[in-house]
Amino acid sequence: MLKQDIVDEVANRCGLTKKSAEEAVNAFIDSVTKALKNGETVLITGFGKFEVRMRSARVGRNPQTGAQLKIAETKTPAFRAGKALKAAVK
Repeated sequence: MLKQDIVDEVANRCGLTKKSAEEAVNAFIDSVTKALKNGETVLITGFGKFEVRMRSARVGRNPQTGAQLKIAETKTPAFRAGKALKAAVK
């Protein structure tokens, strides 16, 4: 399913125009992105939890030369499915 498919589904279910539905979907995505950027957790009960996790620093290898290099610690977005979503998928 693509973003446009989600926009079409929201438009059909809510009786909105596609433009309004796209604005709503974009607003949701922007809100989640902004919250994660600020280090906040986004919890949607029954659906899941969006959060930022830290990846620890580690040693990697350059595949072309085989030389070791240090990979710095980074933040990465993560999603953990909620109980209701897990049950729906089973």
